[in-house]
Amino acid sequence: MYAILDIETTGGSPKSEKITEIAIFFHDGKQITGEWSTLINPEKNIPYFITGLTGITNEMVADAPRFYEIAKELVKLTEGYTIVGHNVSFDYAFIKNEYKQLGYDFERPTLCTVRLGRKLLPGHRSYSLGNICKDLGIVITGRHRAAGDALATVRLFEILQLEAEKNGQKFSEKINGKIKNLNAHLTVADIDKLPEKTGTYYFFNEQDRLIYIGKSKNIRQRVLSHLGNTTTKKALEMKEKIKSISFELTGSELIALLKESDEIKRNKPVYNRAQRLAPHNWGLFSGKDEYGYITYRIDETTCQTEPPIVCFSNKKEAREILTGLVEKYWLCQKLSGLYSTDGACFHYSIRQCNGACIQKEPVKDYNERAMKLMDHFSYAKGNLLIIDEGRTSDERSIIRIENGMYSGYGYIPINESYLTVEQMIECVNPLMDNRDIRQILNSWLKNNTVEKIIRY
Repeated sequence: MYAILDIETTGGSPKSEKITEIAIFFHDGKQITGEWSTLINPEKNIPYFITGLTGITNEMVADAPRFYEIAKELVKLTEGYTIVGHNVSFDYAFIKNEYKQLGYDFERPTLCTVRLGRKLLPGHRSYSLGNICKDLGIVITGRHRAAGDALATVRLFEILQLEAEKNGQKFSEKINGKIKNLNAHLTVADIDKLPEKTGTYYFFNEQDRLIYIGKSKNIRQRVLSHLGNTTTKKALEMKEKIKSISFELTGSELIALLKESDEIKRNKPVYNRAQRLAPHNWGLFSGKDEYGYITYRIDETTCQTEPPIVCFSNKKEAREILTGLVEKYWLCQKLSGLYSTDGACFHYSIRQCNGACIQKEPVKDYNERAMKLMDHFSYAKGNLLIIDEGRTSDERSIIRIENGMYSGYGYIPINESYLTVEQMIECVNPLMDNRDIRQILNSWLKNNTVEKIIRY
């Protein structure tokens, strides 16, 4: 069963623009079984150039229903249907975003007539709706209006069906037509069950052994990219071995990253070889000398028992970054492990060191500056809870940092303001800190935002 649709909007971005019209033709694979359409009040001004393209004016939509007023009906109408559209990702993204703003996750399988057209009808100069319909003799009545474009998509859809049948193929098999050489146990239905949400996913072989773990903001699309990858021998080999796929939603992309890293280390899937071999094998470590001065050293992480302050890909990178920070905070080369000597460091001779290397600078003064270098790499000082997006609109994710160390993650009800810190901590599943987890947290918190950070 197919819901063949088209929408008109106030612009091109689903994040900032709104829907002004929707039209749907319901199709059972043989013929149209029903239709539904409506103008929608976008609750914002329709730009002049959009009106010039579609003919839809602000006056036309002034008394039209707002999206929330037709949302429940649209869910019921499309239940059990595959959404079909010409460049369906555009229409689907707008509809999903409208529902997201209402706190609802709209999920339907989709089918794109642009992709199918390129697959089943190769050789056309253009696959835009106007051009492909002109080539095929399909008359569009009401171009750039939802009903007119949707009806033209219906006619194109029916031509594509006939073309698939000529080739002796079931049309349903073309939904993911670009995917070939799948394991015999893996079906299109299995793939269509995957959500377009954030989380981790897992590939299993015919012996039900876990062979790959991944993470994505859109699990379904990421899995499809794996299954459509024919660029390397390894990708082809893995695709043919995938008997089944499972997933876990995380809501938060940061938790997906942490979960992926942790589970790869614990399960060691054969096709996660690159992630299993941790690339950050050099670290910066701290200590104190016999006089109480804070010291730093660069060393291989595999040779140490304590966790590093930060990890690096190689020793050269570590020295370059540390050298810059030593100069920035006016620290001693010798105490920072950059200059080996029994006496004063080179910087002291050119008056770029205050003499901590020969105990001429007060320990307290030097250590205050030395701590700034440590703070430069610290994603979290002390104890804090990171609150971020949950798996549903009714919850939020929570990550615990204790004494600057990662302690695990969990989920709390959306009314977290009514929970005490102790109650929130009880929701955290304890997990181990390691150098890769620190690298993930450090990078994420420096370059991304989260909903809230609670210090305690």
